[in-house]
Order: sequence, then structure tokens, then C-alpha cells
Amino acid sequence: MKETHWALACLALVPLAVAPAAAQEPGDTASVGPEQALRVFLDCQPCDFDHFRREVPYVNYVRDRLDAQVHVLVTTRGTASGGREFTFAFIGLQEFQARQDALIWISAQGDTQDDVRDGQVRTFQLGLMRYVADTPLAGLISIGFEGLDEAEQVVSPEDDPWDFWVFDIGVSGAFEGEERQSEASLDGSIEASRVTEDLKIELETEVEWNHESFELSDRTEKSTTRDYSSGALVVWSVGPHWSVGAEASARTSTLDNQDLTLRAGPAVEYSFYPYGESTRRQITLQYRVGFASYDYEVLTLFDRTEETRAEHNLDLSADFTQPWGELGGSLEVEMFLDDPAQHRIDLFSNLELRITRGLSLDIRGNVARVKNQIYVPRDEDISDEDVLLERRRLGTDYEFELEVGISFTFGSIFNNVVNPRLGGGGGGGGGGGDFF
Repeated sequence: MKETHWALACLALVPLAVAPAAAQEPGDTASVGPEQALRVFLDCQPCDFDHFRREVPYVNYVRDRLDAQVHVLVTTRGTASGGREFTFAFIGLQEFQARQDALIWISAQGDTQDDVRDGQVRTFQLGLMRYVADTPLAGLISIGFEGLDEAEQVVSPEDDPWDFWVFDIGVSGAFEGEERQSEASLDGSIEASRVTEDLKIELETEVEWNHESFELSDRTEKSTTRDYSSGALVVWSVGPHWSVGAEASARTSTLDNQDLTLRAGPAVEYSFYPYGESTRRQITLQYRVGFASYDYEVLTLFDRTEETRAEHNLDLSADFTQPWGELGGSLEVEMFLDDPAQHRIDLFSNLELRITRGLSLDIRGNVARVKNQIYVPRDEDISDEDVLLERRRLGTDYEFELEVGISFTFGSIFNNVVNPRLGGGGGGGGGGGDFF
């Protein structure tokens, strides 16, 4: 971690050393005012904005990128050790339009929220220095270096006693009730992973159990549902665009009438852009093929209590995170090899678009053609109680969902003030408390 900070410090110091002569002289600060500070649009969903405003007060934060001189776009993805990789893209606007920079900071699995936000702020400041150096506030900036202790050096991969394996165990339970109804639930998971540039291994087991009791006028109705699953995935890297792998899974589900379902098969994926660009843009085409063995709890619509089928799956997905917003979508087709008429086609898309100053549009939706529900029980095996309590999956030919939102903000372009009194503020993406 400290080596990463050292590298970032070096990257920030170099631009200052070669700043143009037009930059403000260090001693000439008499006429410097807050209105001359660099205008920054911080585009970061996993960030505590109040903390940024407190720790970096020498820039003006604006609400719209059209008012900014620098657009800071932050994207993130998980790391093999359970941490997060944050990519800070510094996109110059107006007089800085020709400048494009990027810095990366990586958090550790055990980092607290305070550790994460401090690392984010430090990276944010380092990346801003090249731009601040060309503003009148440059003469008010000082740069320090804490130094590195030998004990703080990052352990080399060869010295890792865990050989890159990371384990995560979690369990939670809940119980609630009132006079005529009660509910108890239990959730647990065990995950293990080993991720390197050449090989990725993921193992996971999940348990979901839920029990409900309702006291009706003439009887007491009880419902118990369960969903247990285990899976394994192995992926080999084959160059910057190709991946091959194999996966296997086991599942039991009350809702889906599955006493035990086993799946296994190989997979291949092609990325149209190099995988290294996945935080900003990604288009992938993935193909899976394999066998599935079903053991049902009750008789299905096709008069089966068990069967083994060959199936395959094709998935085309895209995701773009850009200064104007985010665009993503996927098309997934899965079917049985022996009967293509039994298939499912899913189409999903999402759009977060900054239309113009202060105006944003958010659209999310998905639609599916469903023809592969071979596990659905016969109608006589589904009681009214099963339907009302959602204990059994009902047959359907389609599924759809659509969400549309629009927002418009106007007024002052500046967003520098932090005031947390009476639950207000807005740091970390949160809003204020209830109003009366």
C-alpha cells in the first residue's frame, strides 16, 4: 500500500516541476481569491463528499461538469484480496481540455471506511496538482513527504503465506413478530478465492432459510422456504482479450421445485477491449455449454420427477462509464440443446445520462421471453397458500421491468459548504433525516 502512495507522489511531483511559466509565482499571492480556485466536478459514487470538501478546501466544487475545469471520474472494481481498486480519471475541460490523467489507488480488505476515504482523498489531491499548478493558488500549495519505514514495505508475492487465497465467512439471522404473525430467517455464506493475472479460482456456498407463521381466522398457516447453493469457477487468462474456464454448481430450492440440481461445463469469453480497460469501457461475448441434472420435489408440468439435459448459453454484454454518464446492456440467450424451443432470452439495459446543465435522465429496464421453466410444478401441486406466500414459482411466458427517473437541479454552481447539523449534509451519498 505504501509503495502505491510513493508512486503516486512521484507522479504528482513531476508535473509541478515542469509547470508552465505562466503559473503564479510562489510569493505573489496578495491578489489571490477563492473565486480563482480550480473548479472541479467530482463524479464519484463510492465517495464521502463531505470528507472531500473538508480535506481539500483549495478547489471550488461545482454541481455540473459544464461549469468545471476538471472532471474527476472515479470508477472501481474488486481486487483478488477482497479490497477495491479505484481509478481516478482527471479529464481536463475548458483551458485544460488537452490534459488527460489517471491515477490508481488500491484499498486492502481490512481497511476501515476512514482508511478508504483517506486513500481516496490523497489520490484525488495528487492528481489535482498538475491543474492547480496553473492557477493563482499554486503559490499557496506546499508538498510534504512522510517517508517510508522499512517495516512498511509491501510483502512480495513469494512471501505470501496464504498463496493469494482469500476467505470470507458470514452468517446472519433475524426474528420478528407480532401477536398474529412471526418470521425467522437465517443467511450464511462461505467464500474462497485465489486470483492472479493468469488464473482465477472462486468457490462459494450460500444458505438462505426462512420460516413464516400467520394466525388466520380459522387456522394457523406456516411456510418454510430454503435456497442452498454451492459453486466453483476456474478461469485461465489467454492474452488481453481471451479467457477460458470451467464451472460447476449444486442447488436446492423450494421456490424453484428443485430438490437437487447439478450443473457443470466449460466456458469461453472474448473481450473486444483489453481487460485492463474494464473500469471505463467493456464489451464481452461469453459462451457456456454443459449438462444439468435435475431432481424435483414434486411432479413438473412435463410429468418429470428427474431428468438430465444438455444446455448452452450465449451472453453479449457492454458497459461504458464516461463523463456524460453511464450506459450498459446485455443480451443473454440460453436453451436446451435437445429442444431449442425450450429457451430463455433476456434483454437488459441501463442509461444514466447528463442531458444538459443540471438535467439528468435515468432509465433501467429488462424484458425476458421465458420458455424454459421445466421445473414448474403441475397446477394441482400448487395451492393458493403457495401462491400467496410465494413458496412456488409460477409459470410465465414473459417477465419485464422498467424504471424511469429524471432530475433537474438549478441555482448556485458551487457546492463547497459542509453543514451536518440536524442530520443534513450529504456526505457519502446520504441525505438528511426526516423533516418533522
